[in-house]
Amino acid sequence: MEVGTMVTIGLIAVLAVYAIVIYNNLVGLKHGVSQAWSNIDVLLKQRHDELPKLVETCKQYMKHERETLEEVMKARAAVASAREAQDVGGLGQAEGLLRMGLGNLFAVAEAYPDLKANESFRHLQARITGLENDIADRREFYNASVNANNVRIDQFPDVIVARVLGFKAASLLEFDAGEIADVNLAGMF
Repeated sequence: MEVGTMVTIGLIAVLAVYAIVIYNNLVGLKHGVSQAWSNIDVLLKQRHDELPKLVETCKQYMKHERETLEEVMKARAAVASAREAQDVGGLGQAEGLLRMGLGNLFAVAEAYPDLKANESFRHLQARITGLENDIADRREFYNASVNANNVRIDQFPDVIVARVLGFKAASLLEFDAGEIADVNLAGMF
């Protein structure tokens, strides 16, 4: 066998091994994004199950605040729909509406001392607040996973393997500007 042929075979072997390493790394990143989404999904389901309990507890005290309660339930349905469809953009918008609705609900609840004193309400409020904090933490982890995936599939030489094998960029979970803005508490009363 000629030296040139051996060098060519060796070079092809090295390139094949390198492509396999890149592929395995891209698969790991893709599954990391899926795992991060699953972590968010679990928390969204838990919060989804808690919200009707909170609304039902509030209904007993807040006879004149039906609109606030309905906003929370509509937003809950929108979040569930986006979550089930794995629509990251729609979820971000629905999350903004839900968080605003919950903020309004908790602000309005301040006007009902009996409700604030209710053990069930306090427990649900603490549980939902804890879930909100966990969702924020998991959203940060999800977005970091998405960013790592997206950067990697755009970098050379990974971009070649990614395009040939159909790896796609994932979407960041972003909330709308209303979610980030301060709540106008004066306007709620």
